[in-house]
Amino acid sequence: MPRREIPLTLLLLMFTSTSEDCTLRTRITAVEGEPFYLKYCPSSSEHKNETTTIKWYKCSGSHGPVELNSSRSPRIALRDYVLEFWPVELDDSGSYSFQMGNDSHEWKLNVIGRSRNSCFTEKQVTSKIVEVKKSLQINCEHSYYKPPAGRTLLYKNCEKIESNKNSSLRKNAEFQDQGYYTCMFFLHHNGKVFNVTKTFNITIVGDRSNVIPVLLGPKLNYVKVELGKDVQLNCSALLNEKGVVYWNFWKENETDPNEHEEQETRIRTSEGKSYASRILRIENINEKNLNFSYNCTVASEGGTDTKTFILVKKEDMVDIPGHVFTRGMVIAVLISVVAVCVVTMGVIYRVDLALFYRHFMGRDETLTDGKTYDAFVSYLKECRPENGEEHTFAVEILPRVLEKHYGYKLCIFERDVVPGGAVVDEIHSLIQKSRRLIIVLSKSYMSNEVRYELESGLHEALVERKIKVILIEFTPVTDFTFLPQSLRLLKSHRVLKWKAEKSLSYNSRFWKNLLYLMPAKAVKPCRDESEVLPVLSQS
Repeated sequence: MPRREIPLTLLLLMFTSTSEDCTLRTRITAVEGEPFYLKYCPSSSEHKNETTTIKWYKCSGSHGPVELNSSRSPRIALRDYVLEFWPVELDDSGSYSFQMGNDSHEWKLNVIGRSRNSCFTEKQVTSKIVEVKKSLQINCEHSYYKPPAGRTLLYKNCEKIESNKNSSLRKNAEFQDQGYYTCMFFLHHNGKVFNVTKTFNITIVGDRSNVIPVLLGPKLNYVKVELGKDVQLNCSALLNEKGVVYWNFWKENETDPNEHEEQETRIRTSEGKSYASRILRIENINEKNLNFSYNCTVASEGGTDTKTFILVKKEDMVDIPGHVFTRGMVIAVLISVVAVCVVTMGVIYRVDLALFYRHFMGRDETLTDGKTYDAFVSYLKECRPENGEEHTFAVEILPRVLEKHYGYKLCIFERDVVPGGAVVDEIHSLIQKSRRLIIVLSKSYMSNEVRYELESGLHEALVERKIKVILIEFTPVTDFTFLPQSLRLLKSHRVLKWKAEKSLSYNSRFWKNLLYLMPAKAVKPCRDESEVLPVLSQS
């Protein structure tokens, strides 16, 4: 090995012992042609027994486990708890296991092809949304590989940023900053130079906190009241944080003691907007309150808006002739019967009507929300004999129907997640980029892996109100006490039950209900009408 490469190798070895770089996920995706590693972190008790032999195995296809060693392949390097590929290739896909005494751990590796026309691979991109004039930061740092200073470059849309003096970017965001930013790390190993890439898709959006104040509802409201009764006038507005809502109802040279303005109530959204409401309560209404303009005004940095309430007296009831009353009652009954029939048919076929309306109108709810995926699929990742059908349903049946047949884009953890990142942050980022959270529920669903997805998804659904939850009961579950209280209270129409053969057909009630809960999307799917779904039995 040339002398100039010895410090670089030592630098790499220094960081292979840190526990922060442990490969925690069991299913990982890597890009061909780039260095890649798997690292097992033992517990403190295991680490003390340094005399125990460490072995690495690979299992692919019908072949049994084969022990790995550096002499069999010059691309593979074994460093105790770390298995390195210099670089990883397509043939490296398969199952890898680590064994030390009685302790073992297994990973499933999927190597995808490198893009030939771009400096990055689209499946390995992390998306970020930044508001204009807010801080835009891109840190080109790798948790495992630590290239020397000057050996990391930053590209935008695959063109080197010449004006940038270092490998990181920090500035106030502008609209022209939108694009794909790729960090390229250059590494030396055995006399060769390799590169590892990390790409961010940066979307620049307008200032979400700059809201033009507006009062909700019609500008002129006539309210029918009865003398001697009470009434409450509610004034609601969308405004900035510093905006105010107030009533203007003072009469010249006099005030009415029965008019009371209550305190303002306000709800702040995660986007910096505020919904404010202020109630005017009028007690024991008298003649002075009638035909008088009660004005409500919202004032904020973006301007003002006003709406008016006018109280009018309800007209006295007039006696109706008997024959007119009878004829009116008959007509009213007939109209009621027809209305009930229409409503009943609408309830029974509401899903079919809604899907027809979407198709006829060409509705698309996904054009301006900045999301990447239509749904994030949460399921039990461990593929064991007792839950094999559940795993097949989540990673094969759902994508085949929703993606290939209906044109949706799903986020499947083991297929679409970027390797080497922090699991919790990765899951939270993917759920933020999804419009729906699909939970494939079974008795064995609540494991350590899916708990992160569940907690993050419920936070987005119940607190941030940015995602809707769809619960698929794949196998009958009689006891839901293992689920969080918020998920147990999920509306019944968002809980779908898989009924084996009855649900397989594309026209089954199960798939129609699922399409109804998915966002409306005008997409021409790539259909294969000869495609047949695998048969799953009812567990």
